[in-house]
Amino acid sequence: MVWRWGVNYVYGTSGVLRALETVALSAREYCQRAVRWLREVQNADGGFGESIASYYDPALKAKGASTASQTAWGLIGLLAASELDDPAVSRAVTHLVEQQQPDGSWAESAFTGTGFPCVFYLKYHLYRNYFPLYALARYRNLTQGASQFCGLRVRPQEFER
Repeated sequence: MVWRWGVNYVYGTSGVLRALETVALSAREYCQRAVRWLREVQNADGGFGESIASYYDPALKAKGASTASQTAWGLIGLLAASELDDPAVSRAVTHLVEQQQPDGSWAESAFTGTGFPCVFYLKYHLYRNYFPLYALARYRNLTQGASQFCGLRVRPQEFER
């Protein structure tokens, strides 16, 4: 068995794209195929969703109602290997902003955490909040002049004296 933290294909694709970005490989063809796939599976509402049923039936990969955590994962993957002006990025950001609750949180009833696939699943109650916050913070940093330096996103002025 394989231990995983999140459900399933959107989560994995996002994680791989983000990791490859840190070593400057996100422009490679295999990463661009992954970006195209994320665009293809993005829901009409701009979000991303995937049911635990995708572990039982691969035909269900990246199919499900949009959730805050899974939309954030899709956005993180897009930000790692796509352009900031990609309409899919804008749609995911808009979805997260529109779904945010007045108290700053996001509602999410679906199980988006995985213990052992096909054995047990987890509900990490904070996934619905910290992944969207992380994704939106990355988007904000990238759109406000952050640049890449040694695989990290930093503001150039932070190194000026």
